[in-house]
Amino acid sequence: MDNLKGIYSFLVKKIKDGKTNYAVPKRWMPDNYEGNIKLRGRKFFVNPYEYFSEIIETILKNSNESEKYNKPLSFIKKEQTPNWIKSSIFYGAHVRSTSAYIHTESHLFESIDSEGYTEGGTFLKMIALLPYLKQFNVECIYLLPITQSSNKFKKGEVGSPYSVKDFFKVEKDFHDTLLEDEFNPNDEFAAFVEAAHRLNIRVVLDFVPRTAARDNNLILEHPEWFYWIDSKEKNKFKPPYLKTLKFEQPALENLEILYNDEAVKQHLKKFKFDPKTQDPNKWENFVMKNKNNENFLDEIEKEFGVITVPGFSDWINDPQPTWDDVTFLRLYMSHPETAEKYLSKDQPPYVLFDVVKASKFPGKEKNVELWNTIANIMPFYQKNFGIDGARLDMGHALPKELEHMIIENAKKYDPSFAIIAEELNMDNHIKAKDSGYDGILGNSWWTEPRYKEGWLKKVVSDIMVNISLPAFATSETPDSPRAVTRDGKELFSKMSGVLNTFMPNGITFINSGYEIFEKQPMNTGLDFDNPIEQKFENLKPTDQFYGKLAFFDWYALHWNVDHHMVKLLKLLGKIKEEHKNLLLKSENYKFIDFGNDAFVMFWWNGEEGIVIPVNLNKEHPFYFDINLGYYTWRGYHKVKTLIENYRRGESEWEVQDGTLKVGINPFEARVFLIK
Repeated sequence: MDNLKGIYSFLVKKIKDGKTNYAVPKRWMPDNYEGNIKLRGRKFFVNPYEYFSEIIETILKNSNESEKYNKPLSFIKKEQTPNWIKSSIFYGAHVRSTSAYIHTESHLFESIDSEGYTEGGTFLKMIALLPYLKQFNVECIYLLPITQSSNKFKKGEVGSPYSVKDFFKVEKDFHDTLLEDEFNPNDEFAAFVEAAHRLNIRVVLDFVPRTAARDNNLILEHPEWFYWIDSKEKNKFKPPYLKTLKFEQPALENLEILYNDEAVKQHLKKFKFDPKTQDPNKWENFVMKNKNNENFLDEIEKEFGVITVPGFSDWINDPQPTWDDVTFLRLYMSHPETAEKYLSKDQPPYVLFDVVKASKFPGKEKNVELWNTIANIMPFYQKNFGIDGARLDMGHALPKELEHMIIENAKKYDPSFAIIAEELNMDNHIKAKDSGYDGILGNSWWTEPRYKEGWLKKVVSDIMVNISLPAFATSETPDSPRAVTRDGKELFSKMSGVLNTFMPNGITFINSGYEIFEKQPMNTGLDFDNPIEQKFENLKPTDQFYGKLAFFDWYALHWNVDHHMVKLLKLLGKIKEEHKNLLLKSENYKFIDFGNDAFVMFWWNGEEGIVIPVNLNKEHPFYFDINLGYYTWRGYHKVKTLIENYRRGESEWEVQDGTLKVGINPFEARVFLIK
């Protein structure tokens, strides 16, 4: 039996045992829900077994039973290219926070509450969110890492999704207690992918091939695949600060200075050989005794006096602290070739700025078995769960040959598998394309809030128009400040929602919580001046999630809000779907500049067009005289308002002389259809 049907059957059998005491927010309630409901305040109370089974039943009924939905969606659609990525709307989610909610009448979040319900996010609840996301015409769900994470060296209450304990296991916290012991996280993730595919939604995962948790399970099999330091350095370890160099990246020109710096010489002394190399027989006995011990790293420290090294930036003199919850995988069994002449013959394997950047500073001896393991992670999730794409974290730091192996292995199984590069520099789009990527993360999240400096206008007029790969079109990411906290607040969020729907070469990306004006960032990794302090800026001290980050802490989105732009995103998704062919060809796009505060995004294919006039002035309206005839070679046009004041437009009229005259409110973007 398929996992989704199995879960459905289990839930149906449990309905008679359930109580109408399971709270869900209004947003999660599907249209035409026929189960029992009790409304208390802002919460809808349902029988959880009835609630989830009814949603799954609807998904099952509205899909083709002859298809195998546990395979990539491209297998069903018979696609051979990843071109689907170019016109898709993505929704980015972190399972643990996106589907978290307080399911009792209490106002206090508990990971498992007094009724035994899982309040943290689960795949079962992610299935329930699929009809909600479908309203936005979401065609792909992008999930932060779902692999089993570590509880060691946590930065907050829970382990970071990027601190991977086991590359081939699904996070155990994403299991829902409603399913008891009948299903495990792997089963539940498989059911989620199947449910998404039945709704014609693809699933893309975030993969982390360069780093691992400091107590990654591979250590017991291959301790030599990791870097080790003297355990006495555990609480004081940090990368060396070089007085001889500035804040810069390692390069051939500065390596001699780097390795001759006294701080670096002291740094190298902190490293030790792995415990297996130290004493093979002792290690063999250790593994036999600790193979089922979750805390084996503590025992290694006691018996061998070493511990895995924390990660850090590949920039020299980077002020950010060490990444204490992750460590680097040892991609080469030898030191970087360019550094060997500066090292003693008995130097243990070590991590320095150039070692991190293995793409530029390779060693002679590849760690072939590790490379094969890394290159088979994505195929494992393709073959066992049917995922449709991936974002490659820190791909820029991988050796080119390994990067190619990873991409080639995934494409071999599914030619339409889309791989997105963690490339923030838009100038590197050609490099990413040549490396085999199908899209890039890009930097619209940085440029769009800087509209006063001209960056927003530049991104819609020049940058996005001229890239060779599609890039995420978004004003926020899981690592950046929330759009609603930028200058312009809610109006900026709405404006960016419009622009990113019609962005040339843009992959429209909705970050989880963006649609309900969530203020608290998920992480403070990008575009924060003071990451430690700025996480306390957005919520009131009385809010139980004050100062917490979804990457590291228990966190639930503030679903019960009055202000949101759910209706706007529904409308935008509908418009994009109806005019997908128009928006897919960048040659249909024109940019019309009206000065500092105003511009027009214009799409025209010879028969119909979308006109998006934008007023960046927050104080004054702007009156546009748009010479449509100059671009269409026509005087007569039928005009229909699709979006006005960020709501559905109602008016229709005709233009006889080719000129569209409209007035736009401060900080508004409107949308017109012309024929």
